[in-house]
Amino acid sequence: MSDPPPARCDLAVVGGGIVGLAVARELASRHPRASLCVLEREQRLASHQTGHSSGVIHSGVYYRPGSLKARLCVEGARELYAYCEAREIAHRRCGKLILATDASQLAALEELERRGRANGVAGLCRLNSAELEQLEPSARALTALHSPDTGVVDFDAVARSYADDVARAGGSVALGCGVSDVQVRGRALCLSHARGQTEAKNAIFCAGAWSDRLAVAAGAPADPRIVPFRGAYLRLLPERRELVRSLIYPTPDPSLPFLGVHLTRHLDGDVTIGPTALVVGARDAYRLGKLRGADLRDTLAWPGTWRMLAHAWPAALGELRRSVSRGALLAAARRLVPGLTLEDVERRSSFAGVRAQALARDGRLLDDFAFSLSARALHVRNAPSPAATAALSIARHVCEQAERTLTLGA
Repeated sequence: MSDPPPARCDLAVVGGGIVGLAVARELASRHPRASLCVLEREQRLASHQTGHSSGVIHSGVYYRPGSLKARLCVEGARELYAYCEAREIAHRRCGKLILATDASQLAALEELERRGRANGVAGLCRLNSAELEQLEPSARALTALHSPDTGVVDFDAVARSYADDVARAGGSVALGCGVSDVQVRGRALCLSHARGQTEAKNAIFCAGAWSDRLAVAAGAPADPRIVPFRGAYLRLLPERRELVRSLIYPTPDPSLPFLGVHLTRHLDGDVTIGPTALVVGARDAYRLGKLRGADLRDTLAWPGTWRMLAHAWPAALGELRRSVSRGALLAAARRLVPGLTLEDVERRSSFAGVRAQALARDGRLLDDFAFSLSARALHVRNAPSPAATAALSIARHVCEQAERTLTLGA
């Protein structure tokens, strides 16, 4: 069900993904007398990054100590587990194994262990090859880092629960309200959307793949720009699911904000292999060949795109191979579980997601959460994984920042 969009409100949240809904929930709790509305572009909530994620609750191993990702992921995971238990949302602490399969990865794995301990990740331990086999008999590596607090959940279900919290607090959620323009009018913002206009005293933009466009429309800087990376997955046949008991990850390339091809056992027992990380021509390119002229032009016209490709072209070529070839994608997974064969996986890709990755003008892929301000608005500019894990803590951070800078309620 969708509420009608209000003509006026005190607080508007643009974007009905898990971060937007968590922000709306936090705002409603902090400002119970304010009228609040969530404006979502699609006809259902959590249609994009939230609904196309692998469902992993990250523990905080990967992120640079002191970064927002490090702090908010660790806090958010703890809060998410408590929330799921309180609301009886199905989840499982199945644990994650990060594997070093050759000697060249040992230093990077040691750095991950250092980061995890500095970030306060609970229960981290190193395993030798024999200890690894006890947990994952089909996996092979020189050594592994075990994170027992990593888990899985249905983030769609979590997002729906956050939306229910917003409704119970008196807020409204309007679907089919893709915001196309933002204008500052005196003491309010005029948000033009597919169902008319809403005048809001203040707004928080959590627009994911469209966050840069709306930020610029509201008067924020153009840097960074969103570049869409498509991630596709394969699925193991049901009779081969026993090859994977939990979550098996590689030691990632430290120069890229991606975790590499991994194997994930989901709540329903499904096991997926992926993702790829291919720059694509549409911000909703769940089908590989999908193109949108405006999206492609935005990517190609951005100087950062060419600066990124100038130094990352070997990785880009590898991602292209894995995106068009099941065999190449499976070969990456075979480094972790050598017994895998093409006969073990379904013939078609299981599903695909699109990561809204912020890319700076100088070619840097932003590796931390990023925010910007404009008149009467705060914009979430970069919130890829682990944003779903960290949504509750991101919401608290966003609301605290908004209260300092936007004079909410004025």
